[in-house]
Amino acid sequence: MTKQRGRPRRRQFSEVEREMVRRHYADSRTADLAAALGLSVEQVQRLANALGVHKDVAVIATMARERMADPSHPGRAHWIKPGSAPANKGKRMPPGWSPGRMAETQFKAGCRGNKWVPIGTHRIRDGYLQRKVSDLPKASPSVNWRCVHELVWIEAHGPVPAGHVVVFRPGCRTTHLARITLDTVELVSRSELMARNTIQNLPAPIKAVTRLRAALTRQINKRARTEEGSA
Repeated sequence: MTKQRGRPRRRQFSEVEREMVRRHYADSRTADLAAALGLSVEQVQRLANALGVHKDVAVIATMARERMADPSHPGRAHWIKPGSAPANKGKRMPPGWSPGRMAETQFKAGCRGNKWVPIGTHRIRDGYLQRKVSDLPKASPSVNWRCVHELVWIEAHGPVPAGHVVVFRPGCRTTHLARITLDTVELVSRSELMARNTIQNLPAPIKAVTRLRAALTRQINKRARTEEGSA
């Protein structure tokens, strides 16, 4: 009677081996740990995966640098040597050159992204109604977009003086275009605005909530700027 052939049984790791891998895998070389335990590198890696432990990023970077420093590393043959010239140096492709179907997928002159909107468009950001006033390429959103309540004041009085800002009067803040009128806004100094917005006199629980809300608002604004920059 012949024995049935099947997959070999996997080695069962002891609790000592598990603890060693759990403690030292992150900041040790896998080969060194395998030699200390009498296991193969593959077995240590398999055990680490089962335990959910991973190499520290700094250790990975150090090991990579040391491997590349080895003169026999195969990757060194493909390094760009200092002073070497690019393969396409001095070569100029004729106007309109595009291999294969590249020309079909190239952006045409004057093409705009799908998020582009014309000047005069309104949007709401950070609880304020904004209007697109220019279409300068690669300009920050604060250049191409201005708050409507600020534009209303500027239209009546001219540029905002240095050290001052235009704000809504208390209780008049709105995002409805028709309600943003000259009598709902005012010019205040930045020091006065800071005094209005200070949280130092608020109870401790409200201070904590206010700071958390400010941190959340900063993250939302950061993501919005990133999305606008990619448009």
